Amino acid sequence: MYRYSEFDTAFLAERNAQFRAQVERRIDGSLTEDEFKPLRLMNGLYLQLHAYMLRVAIPYGTLNSAQMRQLALLAEKWDKGYGHFTTRQNIQYNWPKLKDVPDMLDALAEVGMHAIQTSGNTIRNVTADHFAGAAADEVADPRPYAELLRQWSTDHPEFQFMPRKFKIAITGSENDRAVIKAHDIGLQLVERDGVLGAKVIVGGGLGRTPMIGKTLNEFIAFDDLLAYLEATVSVWNQIGRRDNKYKARIKITVHEHGIDDIRARVEERYAQVRPQFKGVDMALLDEIKTHFALPAFREASVATFEGAYTNDPVFRSWVDTNIAPHKNADHAIVTISIKKHGNTPGDATAEQMRVMADLAQEFGYDELRISHEQNVILPHVHKSDLPAIHAKLKEHELATANIGLISDIIACPGMDYCALATARSIPVAEKIATRFDELKLEHDIGHLKIKISGCINACGHHHVGHIGILGLDRAGVENYQITLGGDGSENASIGERAGPGFSYDEIVPAIERLVYAYLDLRDTADETFLQTYRRLGLAPFKAALYPEAQADAA
Repeated sequence: MYRYSEFDTAFLAERNAQFRAQVERRIDGSLTEDEFKPLRLMNGLYLQLHAYMLRVAIPYGTLNSAQMRQLALLAEKWDKGYGHFTTRQNIQYNWPKLKDVPDMLDALAEVGMHAIQTSGNTIRNVTADHFAGAAADEVADPRPYAELLRQWSTDHPEFQFMPRKFKIAITGSENDRAVIKAHDIGLQLVERDGVLGAKVIVGGGLGRTPMIGKTLNEFIAFDDLLAYLEATVSVWNQIGRRDNKYKARIKITVHEHGIDDIRARVEERYAQVRPQFKGVDMALLDEIKTHFALPAFREASVATFEGAYTNDPVFRSWVDTNIAPHKNADHAIVTISIKKHGNTPGDATAEQMRVMADLAQEFGYDELRISHEQNVILPHVHKSDLPAIHAKLKEHELATANIGLISDIIACPGMDYCALATARSIPVAEKIATRFDELKLEHDIGHLKIKISGCINACGHHHVGHIGILGLDRAGVENYQITLGGDGSENASIGERAGPGFSYDEIVPAIERLVYAYLDLRDTADETFLQTYRRLGLAPFKAALYPEAQADAA
């Protein structure tokens, strides 16, 4: 992973000192809240429903054990003992006191972390496939390229006050684990005639107007990529709408102008900016790549693993659900679920963070990842260490075998924390997970992604959930709409609204009816919910959701 240079360290120290002075001026009244707002947002500090919230960047979801321990320290010393991992591979602290935030930022800087550009109308944290560098199916590790984009975009003089925020995601695999088609720019690493480059997708996004991105360029060589992205963002920065924030995102610009017009504008701008890139970016990339070399994988027998897998059904269930193939056959990718049934999706206590840091240091080549699905990954683990890891996770309520199952729910903070939310998300997620754990149906149901948002901004990615739930306010009462058939993979699609919403008390029974209908409708036990939905369409699921309407029609 990338290590800060002397320049990075000095830059961050100066930036934090500036913000410390700004906080002091806010506390003594020299700055009003309106004056302070743009300054705090530039440093990842929000004012939420009950308190300030600090959002810390975890670039492309990668961190080491020292950084994870420091995140635990922040949770314990300046918050309420936990942090919330988000769908942007960040971590949020929901209860800091304003006077403590400069100390929190200084503590982050000690381990090469910050909160810059986790807010504001800038290029936000660049996200990546959480299996990057370990996945058996990738063309190349996308993280060096994500780091190049991070350095390019940080404090970029042209891109600090754009029409709206801007999000970039990158993957090195055809199997999209980074939801690249729902980002302002999505990049997929591809190889053509021995040359590595990227497919560029533009204009994706969720929120008020969900859209799947369109292909801007099928292949741009990496020698040219940074200049091409500079051209793309600057075109939008120039023609993107500033008269209406709901129409300011690049997805609306692409929609209004058409992809062909945008492509022509980008090509024209690219011809202008390309000569300014004289190879310095590629020299920097070569240096960055040295920080992402694979660890020296140890060689050992896997007999211990095979014995435990054969003889321990609990361990076997965890392996079958939470372990993914690694590019080294003797190793595995471990996804640690921080979604024990009934718990808040994405929340981890300081103690749990330290446990995961210890496991990374002892068994995982000192590397962890945060996924956009709000879980934690040990990307490189020798299979012989899996029994010991599982035993340690069980001690700390981190061994839930539910990755990709119905209780592995993505949920935004909702109305429990967020000032923008119009309904609760967390309690709904907790109740769904608890109910299906009671029914003992989870593993029989199989692969099913539920995503929940507490408002139209869609921070819970509900539009691309196999089952999406959107919480809204209807005359002061929480109302939950259901969408079906969404998908955030390489076959991305926006879910279809099923019909009228449900009250808070009705939403869990509605999901239960929906799932039982799927179990009756599927052809085989191997046919997933999404496959069944795509085969049959909305009608039979709508009938299950609204039995009263069916009875009235009869």
